[in-house]
Amino acid sequence: MTVDDRFQQQEFEKRMRNRPDGVRNEAVTGPVSDWATDFSHTEPEWAADPYPIQDDLRQRCPIAHTDRFGGAWLPTRYEDVAAIAYDTERFSSRSIIVSNFRPPLEAAPVGGTPPISSDPPFHHDARKLLLPMFTKSVVSRQEPATRAFCHSLLDALEGQDVIDAARDYAQHIPTRVIADMLGFPPEDGPRFREFVENALEGVNLPPEERGPRMEKLFGYLLEQIRDHVDNPRDDLTTYLVNAELYGRKLEPFHVAGTMALLLIAGIDTTWSAIGASLWHLARTPADRERLVAEPALLPSAMEEFLRAYAPVTMARLVKEDMHWHGVDMKADDWVLLSFPAANRDPAQFDRADEVVIDREVNRHAAFGLGIHRCAGSHLARMELRVALEVWLERIPVFGLDDPAAVTWATGQVRGPRTLPLRIG
Repeated sequence: MTVDDRFQQQEFEKRMRNRPDGVRNEAVTGPVSDWATDFSHTEPEWAADPYPIQDDLRQRCPIAHTDRFGGAWLPTRYEDVAAIAYDTERFSSRSIIVSNFRPPLEAAPVGGTPPISSDPPFHHDARKLLLPMFTKSVVSRQEPATRAFCHSLLDALEGQDVIDAARDYAQHIPTRVIADMLGFPPEDGPRFREFVENALEGVNLPPEERGPRMEKLFGYLLEQIRDHVDNPRDDLTTYLVNAELYGRKLEPFHVAGTMALLLIAGIDTTWSAIGASLWHLARTPADRERLVAEPALLPSAMEEFLRAYAPVTMARLVKEDMHWHGVDMKADDWVLLSFPAANRDPAQFDRADEVVIDREVNRHAAFGLGIHRCAGSHLARMELRVALEVWLERIPVFGLDDPAAVTWATGQVRGPRTLPLRIG
């Protein structure tokens, strides 16, 4: 079979329609009665400020439960989050986004977006395939273009008294970087943001609505793959199309699923981290002034922003009924791995609820724990560092224009969606 044969439109669409059915649950939204027994990470109060909720749960009910989404658990202690993240025998990664749909057991060990959705032993080999593209040396080649792009964004905003730092700055940076790495048209950025919101914030949509939205994403990816088949170039898409695993080319769904992972996870997580960092500096003048005066402090400040405002919460599925750390988990229950909650556990971090920009020991979990620790952490750190360096160099004085106008994304990746900052 030639590369082109693997990506025939008709066969690809047939495979999309004939995927094995999983378990669908009714969408459950609405006010939370008790966060210990009825939590929902999709509610607006969680998006606005989840930390007091997490702190309260850690004290009175460290492993919360909800019947929403067909049943889910929320551990809030670092030790519990870490234990689940490292336990691949009892917890599956075949779906890492909690929604009203559970993919079937047949989806393992590959999952829909390998390697993050993959279980051992397949996971090891799928991840190993990606790592050469995300080393420090490879990422460093992206830095000059990233820095130039950040400057161009601020050039376009020059003279404005108020800038939406989320919409007009943070959201564009990883979108351009990932598009460049994958070899996608840079003008498709608005489509990427739509794909991100569908995947991460549309988890309560009925399957008949959510399905077509995801098919739209994979249809776009197929277009890009076929263009790379016809016109190979030196980018990540061509690398995946030509890559081999176990002596044969990757299956089309492996290629498209990995591209979907890079497009969605690589964009929203990083723009959320950039936005949250700027939000903190806008509302904390002492930290902003210190970073402007002491730019060498930025690396440690970045790690603290990642700890304190970790954007990502992953999910696992329980493999079998079991009694675990005092609770009775059922097969196919969701478990939300709240790295943000783990990062604010006072049993793990001194002054856990404070942002200490010169913190010396900071083994945070913002990039995950266990075998699924983020393969793109070098890239994310580079983008965050460059975005903050350029902003602070160009705009050293800024603050929140209207704190009430700041909005945050709901779901498992939390970051500012609107962030109006007053300049000067």
